[in-house]
Amino acid sequence: MNLRNIAIIAHVDHGKTTLVDRLLQQSGSFRENQRVAERALDSNDLERERGITILSKATSLVWKDTRINIVDTPGHVDFGGEVERILNMVDGALVLVDAAEGPLPQTKFVVSKALKMGLKPIVVINKVDRGDARPNEVAGEVFDLFAALDATEEQLDFPLLYGSAKQGWMAASPEGPKDRGMAPLFDLVVRHVAPPKVEDGPFRMLGTILEANPYLGRIVTGRISSGTVKPNQAVKVLDRSGHLIEEGRVTKVLAFRGLERTPIEEGTAGDIVAIAGLPEAFVSHTLCAPEVTEPLEAQPIDPPTLTMTFRINDSPLAGTEGDKVQSRVIRERLLREAEGNVALRISESTEKDSMEVAGRGELQLGILIETMRREGFELSVSRPKVLFRHDASGEPLEPIEEVLIDVDEEHSGIVVQKMAERKGELIEMRPSGGGRVRLIFFAPTRGLIGYHGELLADTRGTAVMNRLFHAYGPHRGEVTGRRNGVLISTDQGDAAAYAMWNLEDRGPMMIEPGWKVYRGMIVGEHTRGNDLEVNVLKGKKLTNIRTHAKDEAIRLTPPIRMTLEKALAYIEDDELVEVTPKAIRLRKKLLDPIERKRDERRKEAERV
Repeated sequence: MNLRNIAIIAHVDHGKTTLVDRLLQQSGSFRENQRVAERALDSNDLERERGITILSKATSLVWKDTRINIVDTPGHVDFGGEVERILNMVDGALVLVDAAEGPLPQTKFVVSKALKMGLKPIVVINKVDRGDARPNEVAGEVFDLFAALDATEEQLDFPLLYGSAKQGWMAASPEGPKDRGMAPLFDLVVRHVAPPKVEDGPFRMLGTILEANPYLGRIVTGRISSGTVKPNQAVKVLDRSGHLIEEGRVTKVLAFRGLERTPIEEGTAGDIVAIAGLPEAFVSHTLCAPEVTEPLEAQPIDPPTLTMTFRINDSPLAGTEGDKVQSRVIRERLLREAEGNVALRISESTEKDSMEVAGRGELQLGILIETMRREGFELSVSRPKVLFRHDASGEPLEPIEEVLIDVDEEHSGIVVQKMAERKGELIEMRPSGGGRVRLIFFAPTRGLIGYHGELLADTRGTAVMNRLFHAYGPHRGEVTGRRNGVLISTDQGDAAAYAMWNLEDRGPMMIEPGWKVYRGMIVGEHTRGNDLEVNVLKGKKLTNIRTHAKDEAIRLTPPIRMTLEKALAYIEDDELVEVTPKAIRLRKKLLDPIERKRDERRKEAERV
């Protein structure tokens, strides 16, 4: 059977996963009456909720006499570490672009990698059924993007299709015809994408995607470069420099058939397969026959840019809302995550009962925390810190990101001002149609922590922000943090409405009446720059004098709602976010006020 391997490249929410659904349905991979979840490739709850692809997936379908392996690439830059390695497995790329929004930075990020590797792209303009679609202009923008990314003449002569994945059709023009369904796209892939290059020689395969399976152990997915692989075959694993990592036997060879992974008797060169039975094999390692000595060329794994401390929850409410609270259980869960997630780096922390978790960005770390709390874990996490490097002369270098913000013209002033406060440098400002402006900045990663929520508040929810790692650059100086202090509870118990009402002039609350609080927990924001200890438990003293009912009615201002991302960005270095399956609370690292004062004095003495 003929083979084709392609990757789908698209920005977040441009319809990539819906497109794969339609391709699977129309190629007959699903039975007519088979119930399949919408967005079948987004298998993770968080992927479905947020509409983003976090992990790379592979699927496979048959069109006429050709098997087409399709690999889904993450569009979000925090998961960009997967992208380069995935593109090594394929011979063609489908670049999917929204007919209204046009190509956006994450498209640019993945496309630039694909063009550098010499892949010949097919461009699909999706969502032409949108009311604000401008398919012909967008096709021009894609051409300009490819030219700006130094595409070759051959790459610039890309085939182009228009259509709507939601409605299930593709055609050579935006108007249709719509009656051929996805057939024009299938035919174009078979015609335009080259068959996989196969080398002579014994079995060799580069590990590209990694996952941990409870039954089969570690599973490594990749494309076989040469030879064949069968269950029970002796193989060895080499790292990028050719050192032997392990020797062992393949327990199972799995191939993608539709959405299922099924065991096969033999994997042949050019096919994408998953191999089980090698506990030490990792992404960018070469799995090969025992006689092979040279590893396949592999991309190094991008370094993490942010780190956070994950600790046990040691608050007075520990263990009341989750069932996984011990440091040993948290440690095992993090190490298990690192087995399948190559962008994470887990290390022992200097503090007791805690682990350092380094990753690509706050979204990636936030998703890990959210996944753990849904699994019943309780933990407390520190503010994200940026990982610095040093140049040859010892000067600190920090990660700088390219930030692209689309915003209504009336709000552009506040965006430029806020980005300048966060040490962002305005590179370009141009109109993007419909009364909107596109702003491009170079800004340090640490200045962007928590900015997304603030941006939405400043622009009444109309701004769209996209980020892309640019380079390590010289330290940009201090970024001003939170200007307000916090209100800290002095006692443990249930918050009383009367006490909270009396404290309203001190600042907005983050809790509601009846919520459990404890000493050292942050219950609100102070209107001034210093922290203030308050009692939120004090009820009204009862007397035997009658009062008017209207005097009893307490109306409270609605509290500040803290999401996980907002909380991580809000806290300072001496504070933690307590995460449980039922709540997200903010607290001081040291709950005892006397210990806090001692710590402050010690820090002041160190500064002097």
